[in-house]
Amino acid sequence: MRNITEEIRQQINSSVLKAVNRAIKAGELPELEIGQITIEIPREKGHGDFSTNIAMQITKVAKKAPRLIAETIIKNMDLTGTYITEVTCAGPGFVNFTLDAKYLYDAIRIIKEEKDRYGRINVGNGKKVMVEFVSANPTGPLHMGNARGGALGDCIASVLAAAGYEVTREFLINDAGNQIEKFGASLEARYIQLIKGADAVEFPEDGYHGEDITEHMKDFVAANGDRYIDMPSEERKKVFVDFALPRNIQRIREGLESYGIHFDVWFSEQTLHKSGEVMETIELLKTNGCTVENDGALWLKGSVIGSEKDEVLIRNNGIPTYFAADIAYHRNKFETRGFEWVINLWGADHHGHVARMKAAMAAIGINPERLDVVLFQLVRLYRNGEIARMSKRTGKSISLMDLVEEVGRDGVRFFFNTKASGSHLDFDLDLAVKQSNENPVFYVQYAHARICSMLKLLESEGISIPDINTARLELLDKQEELELIKKLSEYPDEVRISAETLEPSRLTRYVQEVAASFHSFYTNCRVKGEEQELMKARLVLVDVTRTVIKNVLDLLSISAPERM
Repeated sequence: MRNITEEIRQQINSSVLKAVNRAIKAGELPELEIGQITIEIPREKGHGDFSTNIAMQITKVAKKAPRLIAETIIKNMDLTGTYITEVTCAGPGFVNFTLDAKYLYDAIRIIKEEKDRYGRINVGNGKKVMVEFVSANPTGPLHMGNARGGALGDCIASVLAAAGYEVTREFLINDAGNQIEKFGASLEARYIQLIKGADAVEFPEDGYHGEDITEHMKDFVAANGDRYIDMPSEERKKVFVDFALPRNIQRIREGLESYGIHFDVWFSEQTLHKSGEVMETIELLKTNGCTVENDGALWLKGSVIGSEKDEVLIRNNGIPTYFAADIAYHRNKFETRGFEWVINLWGADHHGHVARMKAAMAAIGINPERLDVVLFQLVRLYRNGEIARMSKRTGKSISLMDLVEEVGRDGVRFFFNTKASGSHLDFDLDLAVKQSNENPVFYVQYAHARICSMLKLLESEGISIPDINTARLELLDKQEELELIKKLSEYPDEVRISAETLEPSRLTRYVQEVAASFHSFYTNCRVKGEEQELMKARLVLVDVTRTVIKNVLDLLSISAPERM
């Protein structure tokens, strides 16, 4: 798959390096080593299509003013076989490049050839990567943090797959530890209250008070009556957890699938304990001299994880902590299952755990650079200009499913990816359902629907999209046409940058820009009624715009409607 923007960068990079070498041989520049050349798209259109600050980068070693260096490089530049038509020096020494419009017409041909594969690139080279996200506590419904983490994680996984990585989406089921003990105690208390009355037992103060706990136990009583009332507490709680936990996990699974998220692996934390991997990992830490015993417990030395405090691995009751299980889980990801790169999505309140986990990886012999953690900030929901906490339908706190029901899957996924993960997100519920250009997802989907309607209408009049080889693309020379094509040509590079930065918000911003460029083209450039050859060229442009918008929306798992 071709990335024409990257090809142009490589042409510029090669031309600059060759020009510097020529200048060195001619004695116009001293012997010097050039590191990575920074090549950017200037904000000001008058500064060309691309620009580099190479002259400023090598000023000290060249011992010349950057503008003189830039002029020397330009003088020695050979543009043969490139898209570059003009190179100029600007300001203190920027080297600006202007391109032949031929690259834009080539971009159209690439889109037509690659179709739904356009935008897919191969910077990952099949590298095996796991993206673990959501991993919600299975003791209750999904909340807003899960909703944002889900949209971000799923889109990051999609971007990486489009960039050539072999991606696995994973959900960790936290089905061991304190929260499951608390879950069992909550279910038991509700069961006793349903059988013997509300005053028969006090509900645990730190228990789960959600209605789903009562619902589970009502269903259990309906099926089993009171025959578990005299069973020993520990056995009884296990029966209740075994009954209710799979129901909760199934609800989470169905909720996420309705949100457009399909996990490849649902990994049970319990399996780490049953397989012995938790204790194996702890033994490895002991062997590596990373632990200390104190007060009957086993601790990970604070010095290992860059902390003044030691961290408990095994409590004095002999039960491993969640931190111990988490280290074992990450060891399982890297060593047992062979992932080369692991990405976790965590709420921003877990920021303190990032350095600890990376240090723990180093302690068990795994390069911490292979682990990346994307932290995402909180979401504030607004309705009628005020913070909204209650669902319109249920009158209770808004869950993921309430949000999807009120706004729709497309709107939720798009809005959650409009801001960088590290930014707080204000989610305007009224705007998200508004059918106007103010609503970004409507604006983008409307552009796609408008194109589909236009092409269908023209087809009904006997006007079809011509063969690309018969279209005179060089007739597309109006500013609105060139701006639209340029924007379309950038899509593979946007995928590359999104994969490198793990920021899918670039793509929602990009597709809005494509839609804006198309609407401007639509307003200023007629298709039907123009001279035959120009109409054919514009039809091709309209068609490839449809392709790009759909490809972006497909990548984000957002629908591209043909009618609105």
